[in-house]
Formats: sequence, structure tokens, C-alpha cells
Amino acid sequence: MVGQKAAAAANAKSSAKMHRRSRSGCFTCRLRRKKCDEGKPVCKACKHLGLSCEYKRPVWWGNNDQRKRQKEMIKTIIKRTKLTEKVAQMAPMSADTPPELSYSLPTSDTYSDTVDRDRSLSVDSQFSLDYDFNGTANMNYQPYETQVHPQHFAPPFASFPPYEVNVKTEQQMFVNDIPTRRDSTISTFSTFQPPPTPHSTLPTFPNDNWVHDDLCDSRASLSGGEECADFGFFDFAHGQPTPHNAEIQVEECDRRLLDHFIDNVLRLIFPVLEVNQHGSARSEVILPALESNKCYLHCCLSISALHLKATRGLQSEQIDNDIMRHRYATISELCEALNRDTDHLQILEATLGMIFFQCSVGRPDDCLPDIPWHQHFQAASSLVYKLDLPNALMDVSNSTRIQPPFNMTLTAWIDILGATMLGRAPQFADTYREKHLSSSNSGLCELMGCDDRVMYLISEIACLEALKLEGMDDIQLCDHIHALAQQIDLTEPGPNAIATPFCSNGTVRPRQLAKNMTAAFRLAARIYLCSLVPGFDRSTPSIVDLVNKLAGCLDYIPAGPEGFDRSLVWPLLIAGANSVPGSAFRHSFRNRIERLGEHAEFGSFGRMVRLLQEVWNQSEEQGQNVHWRDVMRSKGWDFLLI
Repeated sequence: MVGQKAAAAANAKSSAKMHRRSRSGCFTCRLRRKKCDEGKPVCKACKHLGLSCEYKRPVWWGNNDQRKRQKEMIKTIIKRTKLTEKVAQMAPMSADTPPELSYSLPTSDTYSDTVDRDRSLSVDSQFSLDYDFNGTANMNYQPYETQVHPQHFAPPFASFPPYEVNVKTEQQMFVNDIPTRRDSTISTFSTFQPPPTPHSTLPTFPNDNWVHDDLCDSRASLSGGEECADFGFFDFAHGQPTPHNAEIQVEECDRRLLDHFIDNVLRLIFPVLEVNQHGSARSEVILPALESNKCYLHCCLSISALHLKATRGLQSEQIDNDIMRHRYATISELCEALNRDTDHLQILEATLGMIFFQCSVGRPDDCLPDIPWHQHFQAASSLVYKLDLPNALMDVSNSTRIQPPFNMTLTAWIDILGATMLGRAPQFADTYREKHLSSSNSGLCELMGCDDRVMYLISEIACLEALKLEGMDDIQLCDHIHALAQQIDLTEPGPNAIATPFCSNGTVRPRQLAKNMTAAFRLAARIYLCSLVPGFDRSTPSIVDLVNKLAGCLDYIPAGPEGFDRSLVWPLLIAGANSVPGSAFRHSFRNRIERLGEHAEFGSFGRMVRLLQEVWNQSEEQGQNVHWRDVMRSKGWDFLLI
């Protein structure tokens, strides 16, 4: 009896110890052999310890060696979290600490860098389970990856837990003293420096500007942690921006046009600049000009009406009257200012707007009367000389802090690619040649996405084509072609330069995007140069290979309405005009048109599509190469395809 009672007690004790093992807990708790409360999206244990909570089967789960490494990494993270908790208990907050500044543990739930993170593992974060804590700390920033600076966990801030700081920025726009639009952004970042006491002064640092740094940090976070162009990179016509409410005076009947321009057209104009300097196209270029430049305002209202007509399919006298009324007002204001010989900077600004903004809106078949873009550009060139902008651009070098004039950079872009439309040398070709020889930039890459050196060489190719059309000797022509090809070779990057422009969180990496776009422009420049060779044939294997390589580059440049196809009009034109039926380029080109949808019918992109279709049709009918410029002349088209 005693033995039976002892056995029963032992069985009861063992059954009490046994429990049903959960198979639906997170893999992190299962690896640690800890009970998981199965909280979604993050269980309490992982949230408290700052661990990555994985409910989907991770890669490391199926390999014993990887599981061991993962377990060691988890132990290291737990040790760091416990140490931070201990330090936080030793340094309680004072009663004077502002309410917006609070202690927070660097957990996956509280640590924030203003970028939405996904649950994929990242090797560039100290809070990732794949981070090697035993390795040597990488003190060099990788410009295309989001990183946590390793000094955050080194002296002199090792004894302080991080603070999480929220910065809220608001901007209110008024039209006729009536609030019409309000933008509000909140940036959150962590810092190990203790917050100042109330009423204390902000610390000052030599040669530093805290406004500049905050804005750059915010824009870097929006671009996935990659360093963007400097906040003060360009010398804008209205000076460096200051926080203020935009007050744009406009008549009641034109208010809808102004609203449509700001809400729908403005974002189409400088997409690459917007990626490099988030919000600068709006706050530093467009809105200040709308406030202070009446001629520029009429230009934008005309562009807005044209975009409204094209996108909404409006066919009425009212919308046509709006387009022509503001177009005429723009021309009248320009003529009056030119006669007065004053306000040269404002006239140039409006003239460039009339030329460049037209590239973003309108349909190819719009038959409203207008002055050709190259006639506007003649006036712009005269103003550029009066303002001495070429010499101002020459003063810009990589070793100085002088900023390139924004209007001169935009002029250079129109000048170089516009010259290829006309078969002429660029107006300021000598300036670009000197810039190329001195290896200094003009801001073309930051503004439009193509490396300055490649643009300088496109200018040289345009000059060579102009000489060819004037009757240059074939032997001299081929010598110059060979020399320029060698110059293009010098701009080639190293291996694996082309890569995805997206971060793990889906944001665009500005510098990688510029590399990819530059590769497309470089290949287009090679094709353009080869087309100058006497007896050029687009079906030769070397040309077919170049066109196919450009099609491969397009896979690394975002497409669709929010992509950058409208910034690639010129390389698409050059490659498309020299492509053969059934090529990889034409297949890729059709796919990108489909992804753009109705947006592929507007602006320079729509005009380029219309031109290529006509070139392909005539080439097939005639059985020989047809130059795209000849098709434009025969159709009476004065397109600026940039």
C-alpha cells in the first residue's frame, strides 16, 4: 500500500510539472525556450527586451549553426537592454524635464528614426538579430544604407539612456488672406544628450547651423538614411528659404487654377530635386516665385489650365480662354519688363518656367497657338548673359563653398538637351567645356539626376553634330568621335554600380537613383555619338547591344506615375529612335508606358511616344533608317523632349 501511494504521488507530481508546449508562439521565444504570450504584432517578452519578434518561420530556424549564433546575439541584446534599464533607474528624470522629452528604451517598439520599418532582418542595425556584435564597429557611413551610428553605444554617452524627441513643423499657405492649405510634419529622433533645462539657451557650435542640420537629418530619413544633396546646395533666386506663410495674390476666378497647380502640377516639375531635397522644389523655387513674380504666376496659371484640360478631358471655350489669357499675360509682362530693362532675374525665372513647365503638361495634339520654345530660350540666353550667370557658374568648384545659381543650372539642362533637338551647338558650350576640363559640377545631377560630366560630353557631341551638318571632313569627324568615346569611357563607374534604388523600407536612395539614371544617359550619349559615324546603321550588333543595355538599366529606375520615366525622355528618345523591331528595349518601353497609364499621354513623355511611333512607322514603310529630327520637321513639331 505504501509503495502504491508513493508511486501515485510521484505520478501526480510529474503530471503537475508537465505542460502543453505551444507551437504558435513567436520563434524568438521558442529559441529562448521561454513562454510566449503570443501577442501580435509583438509579444510582451520581445517588446520588453528589444528583440525582433518573428511569427513567420525565419531563415535561421532550419540551421543549427545559425540558431546557435542567433541565440548568442539575443543574449547580447538582452544584456544591453538590462544594462540600459539599470542606468535609467540610476538617473531618474527631474521635475523640470519638458513633457516632450522622455526617457525611452531602445526597443523595437520605441526606437524611431521617422522611417516606417518592415519586419525583415537588417544587418545594418544594432537591434537586428543578424548584427554581429563581436565584429569590429564600422565607423564609416555607407551612403546607401540606413544605419545606427555605433558611437551611440560608446562613451561619452554610454551612461545615459536615449531621449526621443518629436519635432513638429507646420506651414500654412494663404490665398487672398484666406487659409487654403496647411502642411504638418512630425520628425522623431533619438539623442543621448540630456535635454536642456527650461529657459536655457540652445548650445552653439562653431561653423554650424542647427536649422540646417535638422532639415538635412529629416530629409536623410525620408530618403532611407542615404545622404542627400546639401540643403543649401543651390543659390536660389530668392535666397535661402526662411519659414513663412506663403501669401499668393490671385483673382477669385483663378483660385481653382492656383490650387490645381499646387496640388497636382507642382510635384511633376522637379521629381529628382524632390528626392534629393524633400520639399525644396515647393518651398525654395515655386512658392517664393509665385509670391513675388507676377509674370511667373501667370505662367504657372496657364500651365495649370493646360494640365487641367489634358487630364480632365475638358473641351470648352472657358478652359481654352484661361490658357490663352494667362499665356498672353505672361508674354505681355515679359515684353514690358524687357522694354524697361529691369527685373532681369524675375524675367529669366518666368521665361525658364514657360519653357520647362511645358514639358510636364499638355497633349501632343494640343493645337493652341504658342511661341516655339527655342524663341523663348533666345530671350533667356540674353538674360543669362546680362546677369553674368556663366561666370558665376565658373566660380563654382568642388573646393569652394560657392553654390551654383539655380537658374543657370536649369538653363544648362535646357541648353544642352535642347541643342540636340535643333542640331545646333549649345549656347553656353564653352562654359560647359571649361567646367568639364576643371572637373567641377554645375548641379545638374542634383537637379535632374544625370552626372555633370556626362552632360558636358553630350554638349560636346551636340557641337560635333553641328560641325558635321556644316560639312566637316569625315576623317576629322571620326577622329573627334573616337576622342569623345574615350572621354565617355572615363566616366564609367566601377563594377556593380547599378543596383536597386530602394531601401528595405521602400524609400528611394537619391545617390543610387542618380547612378542608375546616369548609366541610362551615358548609354544614350554613346548611341548619339555613334549615330554621327558616316554610314551609320542601327541594326549593327554594337548598336543593338547598346540599346539592349539601356533597356537593362531601365529595370533599376522606378516606373509608373510616381516613377522617373518623365525624367528619362531624352535617353528614351535616343534609344527608341535607334532600336530595331522586336528588341528588348521596345518590349521594356511598352511595359513602362502601360505602367504610366494615362500619364504617358502628357507632357514631353507623351510627345516622345508620339514621335517614336511615327519614326518606327516611317522606317518600316521606307525600309531604311529615318532620323527622328527629320520626322519632327516634316510634321511641323517644335518639341522640347527633355
